[in-house]
Amino acid sequence: MYRVRGHVKWFDPAKGYGFVVSEEGGPDILLHVNVLRNYGQSSVADGASIEIMTHRTDRGVQAVEVVAIDPPARTDSMMLADFAELDPEAIAKAPLEAARVKWFDKGKGFGFANVFGRNEDVFVHIEVLRRSGLADLQPGEALAMRVIDGKRGRMAAQVLAWEAALDS
Repeated sequence: MYRVRGHVKWFDPAKGYGFVVSEEGGPDILLHVNVLRNYGQSSVADGASIEIMTHRTDRGVQAVEVVAIDPPARTDSMMLADFAELDPEAIAKAPLEAARVKWFDKGKGFGFANVFGRNEDVFVHIEVLRRSGLADLQPGEALAMRVIDGKRGRMAAQVLAWEAALDS
């Protein structure tokens, strides 16, 4: 097995796989959704930095374990209007809240989650997912979120995979 750093070329949760490009070059590396799930995520954003353990097979190089994922670098300064006046440090200091995805529609670019122990829905925008290194969410998926009171109600300011939140 080899440890590889690279970036996610693309990942399609509907297909259940995607590819990683190594910093060292070489062939694309297959990343299967089950390997991501073992890390605690069901998706990963295109362009995210990733560190994986790989194994060479007859069919090519495959990821067998995800070691770390970092969100893609922001190439634009566009931010959701709801976050424009907020201090990024204030968002980072907000407590992580355990939540479960109610529904998320990648095509519409948003969805909702429920924080455990609370009745109201929390709005989750796709840009927040991308900044958090995720590409999609599945109903019932466990998350940790930093939630703020936005202009239209409670909304996620940061979303983490449940397992990643346990480590922070």
